Amino acid sequence: MVRKAAVTTVSNGSYLQGQANGKLPSMDSGQPAQEGKVVLKKKVTLLRGISIIIGTIIGAGIFISPKGILKNTGSVGMSLTVWTVCGILSLFGALCYAELGTCIKKSGGHYTYILEAFGPLPAFVRVWVELLIIRPAATAVISLAFGRYILEPFFMQCEIPELAIKLITAVGITLVMVLNSTSVSWSARIQIFLTFCKLVAILIIIVPGVIQLIKGETRHFKNAFAGNDASVMGLPLAFYSGMYAYSGWFYLNFVTEEVENPEKNIPLAICISMIIVTVGYVLTNVAYFTTISAGELLLSKAVAVTFAERLMGNFSLAVPVFVALSCFGSMNGGIFAVSRMFFVASREGHLPEILSMIHVRKHTPLPAVIVLHPLTMIMLFNGDLYSLLNFLSFARWLFIGLVVAGLIYLRYKRPDMPRPFKVPLFIPALFSFTCLFMVALSLYSDPVNTGIGFAITLTGVPAYYLFIVWDKKPKWFRKLLGK
Repeated sequence: MVRKAAVTTVSNGSYLQGQANGKLPSMDSGQPAQEGKVVLKKKVTLLRGISIIIGTIIGAGIFISPKGILKNTGSVGMSLTVWTVCGILSLFGALCYAELGTCIKKSGGHYTYILEAFGPLPAFVRVWVELLIIRPAATAVISLAFGRYILEPFFMQCEIPELAIKLITAVGITLVMVLNSTSVSWSARIQIFLTFCKLVAILIIIVPGVIQLIKGETRHFKNAFAGNDASVMGLPLAFYSGMYAYSGWFYLNFVTEEVENPEKNIPLAICISMIIVTVGYVLTNVAYFTTISAGELLLSKAVAVTFAERLMGNFSLAVPVFVALSCFGSMNGGIFAVSRMFFVASREGHLPEILSMIHVRKHTPLPAVIVLHPLTMIMLFNGDLYSLLNFLSFARWLFIGLVVAGLIYLRYKRPDMPRPFKVPLFIPALFSFTCLFMVALSLYSDPVNTGIGFAITLTGVPAYYLFIVWDKKPKWFRKLLGK
């Protein structure tokens, strides 16, 4: 595999790149920063870590449409069970990532752990799919929800024009990119504020729901497991919906090198965040069913808005604003974290060299942030985003299952590796099995979309041999890759 030259260079006085093997000094290496050396600083405290996780997990889903789980489970009781089980499974996965984050103190999340356990080819395939499709499409989808709900109060009596939604969405995406390119501290502060807004929004739903329960509004919970029986075809789709709603617990591991005292703060931030989110999600769904029946929930386009209109009157106008802020927080947290994956992959020689450069004054991985902007805009204005996400849902959980299986493999491959935080072996075994089982069931229940996603993922294999292994590239090709 071709490696970058061991040279420290300055590009146009604005960015600084690398040391030996094209790598910047790891934040945990104990190496002093040499004069003129620029590294990502440790600015992620425990509170900021919690805000990254909660702020990225809680997006539009819990406010807009929990009906995916209800539709595929067939009953109120089974849907609440799936919400709870998905929260527990996500906590198990998060605990596994806490162990990986404390023993492998490098940023990059999934990519870094797969690279450490299984080598460069599967790691490259992971970052290839993330860069080209998963992250741009996921950002575009959550941004569209932001655009729709920020405009909702201005179009209460009519449909919002699609062009207006896309234009305000494009502004939102650009604003997030600029914020993450300008300052780590400011993006973290805004994330803390937006996380507070999300928790307030959830409380606005939970508190009236609890009051309804105290008043005896429990008719929708009678015979809670009665209804359509959950099928083998529907359950994996219900779990996909639930796990997607909880996804984001792994993002703190993308910025490990920037976390203060990672041995302590990573496990603490993960455990605190997952407990808050799981309790909040389950109570929010219970609150919905105090006022809305299962049939009404399936017909609602935005469950939180329907709930607010019935119980809060004019105050319900505030709900779309909170949903928009929640979406903006997910956009901000996702871009902040995933840009570090691209930064690390470039540092390892798997992406163009420019993506591992840091702005000398702002200390942000600016090229790794802005590379997502044109790709996200293409997805926003040209593509069936929701189908694309369906194609690749299986790829996300396939690789997460592979990462956690890698934790088990590293226990035997590298038993002497320092592990400040260690989980019982049954937790990674259960979680990785569940992920791979869901992937296998999805092949059975939705073979077309899953097959397309599988084919898209496999394009990373020839790309690896073309861009990384092939060492007789023409000069123009090398120049394009920044070699």
